[in-house]
Amino acid sequence: MSTGKASDFKIYHEEYYGGMYEELAQNVDAFNSASQNGVRLVQQDKRGDYEKESFFDQISNLITRRDTTSVSTATDLAMTQGELISVKLNRKIGPVAQTLDAWRKISKDQREMSYLLGKMIAKNKMHDMLESGIRAAEAALSGQATLTYDASGESTGTMTATHLVSGMHKLGDQANRIVCWVMHSKVYHDLMKQAISDKIYEEAGRVVYGAAPGTLGKPVVVTDCDALYVGADSSYATYQTLGLVPDGIVVTESEQEELVTDLITGLENLVFRVQGEFAYNVGLKGFTWDATNGGANPTDNNLAYADYWDKEVTDAKNCCGVRIITD
Repeated sequence: MSTGKASDFKIYHEEYYGGMYEELAQNVDAFNSASQNGVRLVQQDKRGDYEKESFFDQISNLITRRDTTSVSTATDLAMTQGELISVKLNRKIGPVAQTLDAWRKISKDQREMSYLLGKMIAKNKMHDMLESGIRAAEAALSGQATLTYDASGESTGTMTATHLVSGMHKLGDQANRIVCWVMHSKVYHDLMKQAISDKIYEEAGRVVYGAAPGTLGKPVVVTDCDALYVGADSSYATYQTLGLVPDGIVVTESEQEELVTDLITGLENLVFRVQGEFAYNVGLKGFTWDATNGGANPTDNNLAYADYWDKEVTDAKNCCGVRIITD
């Protein structure tokens, strides 16, 4: 099929972007506000396949006892830098094609297609970004035993408020930095059932009427992301819940989205087609992407591979959060 010319295009900017911005606004609010910026979406153009940011490492033994009876030589301490790398994921939209005749048969036209696709694309775009961020964070934290609390297999292996407290304890005196939970819907409903049966802090009534279980005063992002579920056997599975600190996961829309619509002729019926491209970076607090081994534009499987996310900070308390495993 020959490539069309600009003069052949019919672009319905208002209809497409009207639908997209309406849906985007709703999803961005959920992405940022609902998680108290534990999962944050920003927009900033980034060149290349990675974003690299240097930072100064903590200096071990910076403060020590001074011997007032000695004049011996003191050992110099060096300031060193680490590097945090976020990785760019390149995405394709469509192409989606439909005959104009199909729209005429329902008394519509391609402007309706533009509007509906705008809403669909915005919703799926946010969903893809969120799942990629969660996939990366779960992988990175899975490689840090000191940040993982495993309650699976216990007599109360399903999620409880007590397990949330035990998970927070992994950050010690920094536990109050956890601002939100990210959990599978099964885990969320287990927590609701526990709050109802145990009446934790008199939460039972609010669980029934307000769908707000005892989550220690922190909002919950509920998503059935496959990274939060392990186990092919439906009779037994384990679930991963993440407790995130501010900017634990940062997704940056790093390239301007390109969307092209064209009217295709030369076929039995006229066809209206939409295709687009965009890209975003995924970064994790305290972790750096292994550009050498993980490479550019990773697949979902590589993004979810723990060995490709290296802890770059000295103190694990400065990482993106904690991980709780339950039945």
